[in-house]
This record gives sequence, structure tokens and C-alpha cells, in this order.
Amino acid sequence: MSADTTPQAIADMKQEQLPVPQHKLHGWTHFVGLYAGEHVAATEFVIGATFVALGATTMDILIGLLVGNILAILSWTLITAPIAVQTRLSLYTYLHKIAGDSMTDLYNWANVLIFTVISAAMITVSCTAVRLLFNIPAQLQWYPTSALFVMVVLSVGMIVVFVAMYGFSAVAEFSGLCGPWLVVMFVSGALVLFPALAESVLGRTTLNGFGDFITIGDHSIWTGKNSAGEPGIGLLEVIGFAWAANTITHFGLIDMALLRYAKRSIYGLCTSAGMLFGHYVAWICAGIMGAGTAVLLKSTIIELDPGDVAYRALGLSGYVIVIIAGWTTANANLYRAGLAAQAIFYNHSRKGVTFTVGCVTVVVACFPFVFGQMLPLLTYAGLLVVPVGGIVFAEHVVFPRIGFTRYWVTYRKLNHSTPAVASWAAGLVFGFGLNAMQVMSFYYLFLPTWLFTIILYTFLAKLYGAAEEYPAEQEAERKKNEAIKEFQIQQAIEEGEPVKDHSMFSKVLHVFSRSSLGLTVVLALMVMFWSPDLETYEQNRDIFYTWAFVFTITYFVFAYWVLHRRKALNPQHND
Repeated sequence: MSADTTPQAIADMKQEQLPVPQHKLHGWTHFVGLYAGEHVAATEFVIGATFVALGATTMDILIGLLVGNILAILSWTLITAPIAVQTRLSLYTYLHKIAGDSMTDLYNWANVLIFTVISAAMITVSCTAVRLLFNIPAQLQWYPTSALFVMVVLSVGMIVVFVAMYGFSAVAEFSGLCGPWLVVMFVSGALVLFPALAESVLGRTTLNGFGDFITIGDHSIWTGKNSAGEPGIGLLEVIGFAWAANTITHFGLIDMALLRYAKRSIYGLCTSAGMLFGHYVAWICAGIMGAGTAVLLKSTIIELDPGDVAYRALGLSGYVIVIIAGWTTANANLYRAGLAAQAIFYNHSRKGVTFTVGCVTVVVACFPFVFGQMLPLLTYAGLLVVPVGGIVFAEHVVFPRIGFTRYWVTYRKLNHSTPAVASWAAGLVFGFGLNAMQVMSFYYLFLPTWLFTIILYTFLAKLYGAAEEYPAEQEAERKKNEAIKEFQIQQAIEEGEPVKDHSMFSKVLHVFSRSSLGLTVVLALMVMFWSPDLETYEQNRDIFYTWAFVFTITYFVFAYWVLHRRKALNPQHND
């Protein structure tokens, strides 16, 4: 056996360089919770309200978001999950194998930029709730108009930075607990504000059927007119955005990092927990909450920020939902930005690099335009990395089918892949060029860009050696993978099976946490369906505000207690 495949050599390798071992794979329920937690976030307040401001119609929203999110689910299931499960590698590791150091460094810079901007937007969203506590006016310009708001951003932002540096594991676990609660609160907020919308449109607080819902939607929420009073976006644009919103993770293959832990590629369907319950339901509910708040405040939705909307819909729980949703999302993305930056500045510690990136992020967060432009930001971020996804797709899926050799750059011991760098650059010129010429809606630009990059990379790779055979190198790769698999089998034996918590006490705690969510929904339904007049509606709404906050505290106390007990049983598995 060669030196680099001895057990000690494998043990000395960074875990990210190795395929995920069999004993660390997860079942489908893990991914349902993971995607529900990640994709019901603070951005939903912004995006849901943006659809209202852009002037979509009610039926365009109901149908377009459904179709677009189903296309996104299929993209994860048919493109991302199969590559992740077959390789068990993250995109960063796989990209290094097929494109060398130069391409990987460029890609890491792109990720630093993208995740820094997203983190900044989420910090700003969290601060829209905190600003209400200090009576700071809404920040509606592209620049901050209050020195006190800047101080709030700096304070909240630096907390996010230090948590990303030192305590990300705990925050990641806490974020997983937030998923069910966030879904419940988005739905409840819409239910609580809908009678106010009904009163403004129908002259009564109750609905007689689905037709009333459509009427209210068309007249007060998704009116078909944008904020300037002109005809708004149509069905194709709604479908396109719902599909394109996560191109960075499915067509761009970022979620290989998550789905490499899946036992089977069909688990890509678990993304439906995020897309259907998260994006579909949450975006619709956010639009209802935004329109309802505008009615109550006699304002327009473009004059409101997430803090206004959440507080009017959920009372004190509104503060919690905006702060937590923004905080947990910002932490995850800042952690990613720090990892990408540390891969570039590998001589410096991850904590030090994360702190530097975090300081830049907090400065950017002081400018409210960042979260106000989430729709185009997410779309353009996807367009930036989609060519990289096309390169990986070509190498992994296309090359074996046309007789080319996968990992040919590694076999030739190249540190620089001209075909990869050139294809990415050409893909960016192609995609943003189409946008500049307005050939098509920018929501769909990722599709021709992805296909263009696949074709160009395949052609260039053939010229540089991908069509040649490397039998000796392939055999060495096979032996190395076998040695890694044997090492991981022994590692699994030494670690042992994780202990599951089947205690009655934990089951009781779990019942209490879930009951808190159920009771919250029951109270919201009472506001929606048992408020025959405005006076009763206001009484029911106030009851909901009080008890929803009590149930929020109850849920997090008991849910975290259950998590703490499970972790205590498996200290060796707490990374």
C-alpha cells in the first residue's frame, strides 16, 4: 500500500477531504427538519412583501409559487442529490479535484462575497425588530438615517460575529429547533391579520368561502399593480423567481455539503419541507401580514419593514421571530463566509478570518438597501455560481457518458485548470450579457448559462486532456478509496452506535413543546374564524398576542431541554 493510503495518513487528512463515512449518514427525517429550519427564515418577510410590491396577482402567486417551488425541489432531487450521494464530498472538495487551486480560490472569493451580503441583510432584518424597542424610525432609504440605528446594527452584528466565531455548533442546533415554530408563527400571523383585511375589503371580518379569499387578495394584497400603480409581474416571473431563488444551492451545487450525508439521493425530495412549507406557505403568509399591517397603520407595504409587520401580526412574539430568524440565518451564512475566506488565507485561523469578514459584514448591514433588494441579490448570486455547478455537472455526469475521464486534472497533477476558469468566466459574460441585452427575464438566466457552461467546458476539457485515458492513476484512486472505506469502518467500530433517548421524561418534554405549537395555532384559528365583528376580533387578537408569547417561551424551553438531554447521552458525537 502506498504511503498516502496508510491508516495514519488517512487519519491526518482533514475530514472535509474525505468522503462522508457510512456510519455518519442520516435518514430522511433529518433532512426534513434541516430544510424546514433553513428555508423558513427572516428573508421570507422581505420576499413575501416584495411580491406584493411587484404587483403579482393572487392566482399568479398561488399557482406560480407552487410550480416554481416544485421545480426547485426537482432540481435538488435530480441534480444536486445524485452527485452528492455518489461522491459523498462537498462542492469545495470536489471542485478542487477537478479544477485545481486557482479555480477553487476564485470560487471561495465568490462565496465570501455572496455569504457576506446575505449575512448583512439578515443582521439588518433582525435590527428592524430591535429598533422598535428604541422608537427608531423605519429605515427606508438605501443608507441609514439614524445614528442610533447604526449603533443597534453594530451591537447586534458583533454578537452574530462572535457566535459565528466561537459557538456556531450550538446555534446550528438551535436553528433546527426553530423550523416548526417559524412555520407555526408565519401561518398564525396571516390568520390573525386576515380579519382586518376582510373588514377593509368586504366590510366584515368573516369569510364565506374561497371566493372571498381571492377577492381580498386581488383588492388588498396581490392586486396586479406594483408600488408605482403600473401592471406588475406575471405568472412566468413568479415561477421563475421561486425556481431561481435557490439556484446557488441546487444548480450551483452548494447543498452537496448537506446532501452528501443522505443515505439515498431520493432524499432530495425532503427539500419540499423548505420549499412548500417554507417558501410557498411563508411567502404567502408574509404577503398577507404585510398587507394587513399596511391596512392597520394606514400605510403602504413599501413603507414597512419586517419589524413593523411581525409586531402587528404576532405582538411580542413578532420581536422574537424577526430577531431569531435573522440571527440564525446570519450566523449560518457568516460561518460559511468565514470558511471560504479561511480556505484562501489558510495561514490564518478560522476565528481570526471570520472576525475580519464579520466586521465588514456588520458595516454593510448598516445600509438597509441590502435587505430591500433581496430578490435581485439572490438571483444574481445564483447566476454567479451556476456556471461552477455546470462545470461539476459536466465532469461528473456528462464525461463518463461520452468516454471522457473524470478527475483528469488531478491525474495530470495540475494546480490550474484553464478549461474550468475560462468556462466560468465565459459563463458569467454569457449570463450577464443576456441580462444586459434583456433577451429574457433575468429570473431564467441561470438555465441558458448553465447549459452554455456545460457545453463550453466539455469542449475545452477535451482539448486539454479529458478525453485521454489514465489507467494507472484511476487504479491508484480506486485503491485509495478502498483504504479510506476500510479506515472509516474501523472508525465506526471505535466510536460505537449513538444512544437514542427513549426515556419517558424526554417524551413528556417533547409533548409539552409540541402542544405549545398546537395551542398557538388554535388561538390563531379562533382569531380568524370566531371574530364576527371588529370588537370581538380585537379581543381575540389581544388574547393571541399574550398567549402566543407564553407558548413561544414554553416551546423553546422544552424543545431545547429535549435536545440537551439527547446530546448528553452522546458526548462523543457532539462535533
